[in-house]
Amino acid sequence: MLRQNVTSGHPFEPVFGYSRAVRVGNQVHVSGTTADGADAYEQAANALTTISRALEKAGARLEHVVRTVVYVTDMGTHMDGVTRAHGEVFGDIRPASTLVAVTALVRPELVVEIEAYAILPDD
Repeated sequence: MLRQNVTSGHPFEPVFGYSRAVRVGNQVHVSGTTADGADAYEQAANALTTISRALEKAGARLEHVVRTVVYVTDMGTHMDGVTRAHGEVFGDIRPASTLVAVTALVRPELVVEIEAYAILPDD
């Protein structure tokens, strides 16, 4: 099967050796995505925008997402903002989703990281 690696142009991608997304056949896997922002809501919304762009580069759209995994550094402080951003994007799509508390992310100011998995319809 043909493999398509998608880059976002972030300088950490070649250093760490990963792609923002990978498409194989009708499946697209989007790497854990963080984003800057003033609070959890803004970080989640910006990460979801990056995910949407990666999906588009791979020939997919948000409505093709079947699963997300969301990592949050503090449920009590950040869950409401993260779930609100996720709900605004995926409210009608309603992918399977997991919300997990973690102790830290790659930079201390980051409070949310989101992965997405999409399956395109057969043509």
